[in-house]
Amino acid sequence: MKCPYCSYTKDKVVDSRSTKGGEAVRRRRECLACDRRFTTYEYVEHVPIMVVKNDGRRQPYEREKVVTGIRIACEKRPISLDTIHQMVDEIETALYDAGEKEVPSKLIGTMVIQRLRNVDEVAYVRFASVYRKFRDVSEFMDELEAVLREHVQREPAGGQDGSERDEVGR
Repeated sequence: MKCPYCSYTKDKVVDSRSTKGGEAVRRRRECLACDRRFTTYEYVEHVPIMVVKNDGRRQPYEREKVVTGIRIACEKRPISLDTIHQMVDEIETALYDAGEKEVPSKLIGTMVIQRLRNVDEVAYVRFASVYRKFRDVSEFMDELEAVLREHVQREPAGGQDGSERDEVGR
């Protein structure tokens, strides 16, 4: 490691600790020539992933594109940016763990849909309507009905607070 102050190439590690949930190692170093201290970070280098689009084009995976797509689906919904980043972290971990250099864009979309369905049904339907490219209103309604059936099965009878609902669901 080259000292940023005097460019000497020998130093000693004074302190070393894990950061970012174990994703990096932070090291405090001291130059053996000028005795000044500096900090370095060590990260695991991931093999870049190429996304294979539906038309066969390939482009580098970009985290920000996934975050933006989820953020748009979650607009005006009670979903924090931290939750969105956590979903993208899970997706990236799964992609890197698979060890594939090329990943179909459909796989990434499916992973997003699975996570959104568990987080917020409205955001899920918004994302699915764009991702699945429904051909007509009936396909969209079929998806909504499936979400409603699943929602009703999860809720206790009479609503969440135990009160009866009137005919319009209020």
